Parts: sequence; structure tokens; C-alpha cells
Amino acid sequence: MQVLVWRELDDEQRHNVLQRPALSIGPDIAEAAAAIIRQVRTNGDAALLELTARFDSAELTSLRVSADDFAAAEQALSAESINAIDVAIANVSRFHEAQRQAAIDVETMPGVRCERLTRPIDAVGLYVPAGTAPLPSAAIMLAVPARIAGCSRKALCTPPRPDGTADPAVLIAAQRAGVDEIYKVGGAQAIAALAFGTESIQPVDKIFGPGNAWVTAAKSQVSGIAGGVAIDMPAGPSEVLVIADEAANAAFVASDLLSQAEHGADSQVILLSTSEKLLADVREQLDQQLQKLARREIAAAALLNSRLIVCDDIEMAIAISNTYAPEHLILQFENARSTLPAISNAGSVFVGPWTPESVGDYCSGTNHVLPTYGAARNFSGLGLEQFCRQMTVQELTPDGLERLGPSVTELARLEGLDAHAAAVDIRIRNLTERKQ
Repeated sequence: MQVLVWRELDDEQRHNVLQRPALSIGPDIAEAAAAIIRQVRTNGDAALLELTARFDSAELTSLRVSADDFAAAEQALSAESINAIDVAIANVSRFHEAQRQAAIDVETMPGVRCERLTRPIDAVGLYVPAGTAPLPSAAIMLAVPARIAGCSRKALCTPPRPDGTADPAVLIAAQRAGVDEIYKVGGAQAIAALAFGTESIQPVDKIFGPGNAWVTAAKSQVSGIAGGVAIDMPAGPSEVLVIADEAANAAFVASDLLSQAEHGADSQVILLSTSEKLLADVREQLDQQLQKLARREIAAAALLNSRLIVCDDIEMAIAISNTYAPEHLILQFENARSTLPAISNAGSVFVGPWTPESVGDYCSGTNHVLPTYGAARNFSGLGLEQFCRQMTVQELTPDGLERLGPSVTELARLEGLDAHAAAVDIRIRNLTERKQ
């Protein structure tokens, strides 16, 4: 990893340094995703079975996970694995239960009552990728808030293994988190099935979850169809930015960088530090720790997209981070908590040396489905509110309408909307006649 000094870079160089690896959603992938969507819309389950055989090398006769599949999955897991899943579900549940929104009921003026009520999204689709590694943690992060929100239907899709089974940990995590409608289908075809439905899979109202370039392209396309399904947020390869000072533990920092680098070759990790010595120590630690990783080739490829940057001070580092808007931001410097008010753009923040990013990925309680590729500037990480929708209610008394009516009719006439004004006037005349 190259060491760069921020103050020695011009504006163009700074811009280039903070660029993510190019997203692989080129026209070929976008067109391929569109073709898959058309195939699923036309041929339904037959298309899903054919595409699953082609892309996942799994020959299926049915798509839905059965009770026998769940039983076999539970037998395949150790007691320790199930306990870890339960700890994660408990902590994620506790944090998301606290996110419930109270109803708002306000009298904006005498006789004019306005309310804001929360309702769950009726049917949600949860996508849990497999890729180079199964992600039971993603099943927990999606299923728990859907359950707490009260979504009446939760349909989960995850790619099958070549033997035709779904990953046991994903199945048990989803089941224990409150989902039992699970289908063995992945990729763009799963997104199309959730969006438009097939013989086996009923369509949903909103799709959640990360995925590869085909999944990302498919989510974007189905959400762009008028009257179609909604999606949670833009998604891209995983990333982390660490800010550290001279007192930081180089081994800790290196382990945090590698924990994200091992996600995929297109992941990106960035270290900003006020200490050139720390950067040198971290480079040495990266070399040492990398050799011990089972996924060292993937992590090494990701490090090619990564940066070590020398900053004049912590304030400069925070400014750079706010510009980059990382998915994960780790603060390993003195009095880190005191700088939280200055941090505006980040998906999730990890404060202090004893808070590795891994805890947020699994079971601290926060959600690990987060905006990437700079989307933290305008998107939040997944929370209970994304599984809900709000509707407003208003109710006026006769006195309230008499008070508010003149303002309504005046504004309506300013806009040239006579029928709007008339809907008020006819009621005011009725009230006047009643009083006579």
C-alpha cells in the first residue's frame, strides 16, 4: 500500500486518491441483468430453475426451503454456532426495538388536529448473498427489523449450494430471527422473482439486502419501473476508513483493515494518520497478518485499491473522511468520542481501540447493512424505519374549518385551483346556514 502525504497533493490528486475501485456494473452486466429480469417475468419458476442450474450448478425440483431442510440445517450446526446466532439476534433486536417511533398528534391551531402514524410495509423481500462466503449475519440484520416492524410477510432468497441445499447457518439465523418463507434462488433472478412474482414466489413491496454487481443492477432496474417495487439503498463493495494517531495499536489497525479487505477484491480500505511511524508499523503488520488469512489472496487484491495517508492533524483527517463518506469509520485516537459532532458522513462509526468493525458486522446490535460508495452522504444505514411507512391524518372541527378556511381558499385561488377553494367554501356556507 502506497503512503501519501495529503498536504502535498493538489486538488485533482486528492480527488483521484479518494476514488473507489470502478464499479463493475458496466453496460454488459446491466444488459445481462435486464435479460434475466425479462426471462423471469416471462417464464416464472421455469426460468428460476434454469438460471439456478446455470449460475449455481444446482439442479432443483422445488425452490422453497421445506421443514425437513430446516431440521437438517439445525442438525448441521453446533450448539456454539446456534448460541452465537441467538446472541446476535438478541442484541440486534434490543437495538432495533429502541427505534420504534411514537405517533405524533398535534393541534396546529384550535380545532385542527394533525397526526402522523406508522405502519409496517406489508410484504418485504430479503436478499442474503452467498458469493465467496455465506452470510448468516445478513439474514439476522434483515429479518430482525422486519419482524419488529411487524411486516406481515417476509420472503427471503439466498443462492443454493451445488448440492441443492441452502447454507445451514443462513437458514437457522433467518428462522430464529422470524423468517420461514425462504427460497433457494440467488442473483438477478431472485430480485426479479421478488419484484414481479412467479408461481412459487409472490411479489413483495420492497427489497432489502446487499449483493454482487448483477444483484445491484437488478435492484436498480426493478425499482425504476413505474408502480414497481422499492429498494433499500445503493449498494457496492464493502469499505472501511480508519483514523489513527501515534498512540494507536498498529496490530489493531491492520486487523481492522484486513477484516474489510477479505470481503472481496473490489473492497477498499483507507488509513488516515497523523503519524508516519504508525503507517510504517501498520504496513509491517499487514504483511504479517495477511499471511495467516485463509482469504489472503482476496485481501491482497483489495489492498491494491487501498491507501495510507499522512494527515497534519485529526481535524484534517475528519474532513477527508467526511468527503469520502465511508461505509465504516473507525476512530483510534485519543478522545475519539469528543469528535463525533464533527463527523457528518459515515454509515457506522466505531469508537476507540476496543471496538473492532467486526462487532458491528455481527452482534453489537447495530445493523451492518450500510450505504457504500459515498452514499453515506445522503442515505442512512438500515434501521427499523426503512421497514415502515408513515401516513398523516387530519381532522377538523367546524370551528377549526372556520378558522383555517380563509387561508386555504386564498392559497387555492393564488394557484388558480378554484375547486380546491370551493370544497372549503361549500362547507363554510353550510355552517353559516346552520347558525341562522
